[in-house]
Amino acid sequence: MKKPPLTFATTQGYTQLGLPEGATLRLGKGEIYEIQYSPDGTLLAVASSIGVWLYDAQTYQEHALLTGHTDSVLSVCFSPDGHTIASGSEDNTIRLWDVATGTLQHTFNEHTGDVSSVCFSPDGHTLASVGSWLDNTIRLWDVATGTLQHTLHTGDVPSVCFSPDGQTLASGGDDGTIRLWDVATGTLQHTFNEHTGDVSSVCFSPDGQTLASGSEDGTIRLWDVATGTLQHILDEHTSSVSSVVFSPDGHTIASGSSDDAIRLWDVATGTLQHTLNEHTSSGSSVSFSYDVSSVCFSPDGHTLASVSSLWGQKIRLWDVATGTLQHTLEHTYGVSSVCFSPDGQTLASGSRDGTIRLWNVATGTLQHTLNEHNHDVSSVCFSPDGQTLASGGDDGTIRLWDVATGILQRTFNEHTSPVSSVCFSPDGQTLASGGDDGTIRLWDVATGILQRTFNEHTLPVSSVCFSPDGQTLASGSEDGTILFWDTAPSSLALSEDLNGDGVVDALD
Repeated sequence: MKKPPLTFATTQGYTQLGLPEGATLRLGKGEIYEIQYSPDGTLLAVASSIGVWLYDAQTYQEHALLTGHTDSVLSVCFSPDGHTIASGSEDNTIRLWDVATGTLQHTFNEHTGDVSSVCFSPDGHTLASVGSWLDNTIRLWDVATGTLQHTLHTGDVPSVCFSPDGQTLASGGDDGTIRLWDVATGTLQHTFNEHTGDVSSVCFSPDGQTLASGSEDGTIRLWDVATGTLQHILDEHTSSVSSVVFSPDGHTIASGSSDDAIRLWDVATGTLQHTLNEHTSSGSSVSFSYDVSSVCFSPDGHTLASVSSLWGQKIRLWDVATGTLQHTLEHTYGVSSVCFSPDGQTLASGSRDGTIRLWNVATGTLQHTLNEHNHDVSSVCFSPDGQTLASGGDDGTIRLWDVATGILQRTFNEHTSPVSSVCFSPDGQTLASGGDDGTIRLWDVATGILQRTFNEHTLPVSSVCFSPDGQTLASGSEDGTILFWDTAPSSLALSEDLNGDGVVDALD
């Protein structure tokens, strides 16, 4: 299979690929739902919240972004010849893409709910797709014509897989059962029901004689396909098993779980070979955060790709023989706040992963990652001269950063709950902060000293903003009010400050 033209990735970086109308730049790559290697092992396809990413599997650079779905892409699959990619989406459609050109070939839209899984038959002539609980069907499609061949009504089905000869389709259900279907007729052949929880993943061995199933009951079960007998129960995971896959030679099974681990198993004996969850790579400790939602072997079986985290922000590549981590491909976590520098050249983004990132607006490149916060960063704001960045976090702190170097300058920690908003005064000498503790605080930027605390709000303060002359501060709260505050120290003696608390006026 030929690689996609280099112009896909080199004439435009990923920051420019597949942008919606009116957008000029992309920062971040979306949440990840599934990963698949191409049959020849040269490409890695990634289903994400903004489209299907294609990576060079040797250099790990992005080749292309396939866009057109109107919602998150949940599943992706290469055709056996590697020429076509199928993608299933929360927009209820399946799309077929030409790998070489990135062009859309077909759109299938019979599903009435999210399409959670897509899978080609071994000869590439048939595509199986799974609809969510709103749809509750498996559909078999003729790839060449786009026509619907069969609709199998089964209930909620998290996973489907074709047998190597393409004659049988296995489906795992939320009722704890595995069903084997005759592809030609659409009729049910066998039902396996030993699992005590949802069956989240099913996979045939390369020779078609064994079926592996992973379940929310924390086990992997190996079945003899011909007889339906249970061969092994693999039960080292301590939580739900979300993904199972055979190595290309059929000797090893990889499983991913919400216990934050990947496990490699010997198929013949059912024994555990490796557990991948805390490994040392280049001298630093690496561990998963949240679930391992998807695992996939490279075609040569030497590398295992995995997706971890509740929000799917990282892909990790592992050496199967040693269990060591080889590479990590970063995708951006949820972004809570963004702010341009006064000159428009830098964008700051605060994330739910506790980091702030400073980006070059012209190129889309990352300049600094600021990671002293240990919880969500809910607000970021540049000083008027652009030299300092203020950040407010769910850890209850406000931090001031040197924009040029990324070095932390000060930490303010008087708030007793998350800080939802920060704002500099027009002269840059004062910083206002609003917190979930219902208070607004004014800080001296040069010294870090707390100057005043306003506490008239009865619920969290969601926003603060200075007037252009810096003499008035507006605050908005979840209590349904907007309050205006006189920020001049001498204002405490003014007649309009009736209660001596700095409040000039209030809007309900």
